[in-house]
Amino acid sequence: MSWAVEEWKEGLSPRVLQKIHELESQVDKLKKERQQRQFQLESLEAALHKQKQKVVENEKNEAATLKRENQSLMELCDSLEKAKQKISHDLQVKESQVNIQSGQLNSSKKDIERLEQELKR
Repeated sequence: MSWAVEEWKEGLSPRVLQKIHELESQVDKLKKERQQRQFQLESLEAALHKQKQKVVENEKNEAATLKRENQSLMELCDSLEKAKQKISHDLQVKESQVNIQSGQLNSSKKDIERLEQELKR
């Protein structure tokens, strides 16, 4: 097959043949360079795709982690709010008991004073 390719060159001057040879060499060199660059491009595209997948996966994982952390914090806040309400209620009950006992103490003091006054008489 190469004889058919070479046939058109018959009768050309050595200078023209030299130039054709140089141009064919350049074409071969450029083809190889293009193939290398195409391979590099495909490799870089594959690496980029892989990086994008990693980023997406990392973002999904981070979002899931933040969601779990948020849920945990919300549950903790609810728990703390319930504890606060219970403590507040307990405090009100104890204040009420203190007020009742304080009233009883005052009443008892008055009774004691009244009884002491009666004894003095």
